[in-house]
Amino acid sequence: MPTVTTPETDRVSDQRIDRVVPLTTPALLHHELPLDDTLASAVLAGRRAVGRVLDRADDRLLVVVGPCSVHDPAAALDYARRLRVAADRVADDLLVVMRVYFEKPRSTVGWKGLINDPGLDGSGDVNGGLRTARALLLDVLRLGLPVGCEFLDPITPQYIADTVAWGAIGARTVESQVHRQLASGLSMPIGMKNRPDGSIGTAVDAIRAAGVPHVFPGIDVSGTPAIMHTRGNADGHLVLRGGGGRPNYDAESVAGALELLRAAGLPERLVVDASHANSGKDHRNQPKVAADVAAQLAAGQRGIVGIMLESFLLPGRQDLDPTRELTYGQSVTDACIGWETTEEVLTHLAAAVRGRRRTPAPAPA
Repeated sequence: MPTVTTPETDRVSDQRIDRVVPLTTPALLHHELPLDDTLASAVLAGRRAVGRVLDRADDRLLVVVGPCSVHDPAAALDYARRLRVAADRVADDLLVVMRVYFEKPRSTVGWKGLINDPGLDGSGDVNGGLRTARALLLDVLRLGLPVGCEFLDPITPQYIADTVAWGAIGARTVESQVHRQLASGLSMPIGMKNRPDGSIGTAVDAIRAAGVPHVFPGIDVSGTPAIMHTRGNADGHLVLRGGGGRPNYDAESVAGALELLRAAGLPERLVVDASHANSGKDHRNQPKVAADVAAQLAAGQRGIVGIMLESFLLPGRQDLDPTRELTYGQSVTDACIGWETTEEVLTHLAAAVRGRRRTPAPAPA
């Protein structure tokens, strides 16, 4: 029997909901902003390329690079144009994927990203945010760059996942059953970050959990509530981001993480996040992290298959201040390295990959 709303039930339902606004459906957004056959082929090619790097069928290094978060689509597209040129320059050695993040997990409160608040003013125009996000993703794809996103809200993938070549489950959600189930059904490789306290075992568990089928409630592309039956995602991999006041990108930490993966029966492969706790939350340390990773690559380390960099047009960060105009091309969330430094880091990483090709793989222990 359907529930009949009466004055009595009104007193117990939605007591902390201020208002409910209709949300556009994924199908309608896809109709308004379609992924055409050419772009769909580009997405598939990007996913295959990432998969080949993860499987070491391609000896290039995956580089996921871009702003901490997108707050200005015009500046993000400006960045993408520059990145496309740089990516072509290093294409023999690096597989460059642009980091295009629209959702930001917050430890307490703060701006939650372009999808939730495209006006940067707390107005919560989620419909506008979804349209802006999808339009930007299509624009980046038209430039010829694969894109990478973190998936935070479990319904967001229905709106944008068809454009994404690489995805991430973040440090704050990697322990969540909801996100592990979500990852098991996503169509692209997924990186699992270690927890903020530095625990790697939780991320290893997440890779295992996402690798098997799950059944859970969700929504389909029409926006209808549905029971999702997933197949499992065999392309899960570890992302080391440091934590607990300590980095974990050094050779000893990498070796320990690879051993944990081996003991769990998982492929021995990982991506190093050069930002966050690995940089001590200081963007100026990202090149140092990248240099250490480059040295490990040149010494023959083949377990490191990728690196993440937070990078934008200008270095540093700025606060969201309604009383002043924002600086173009500078992050409003985590501080990023600037464009010139980004090009230098890409050049050094490409040289390290060439060095790894000349170095025999270490003998098995």
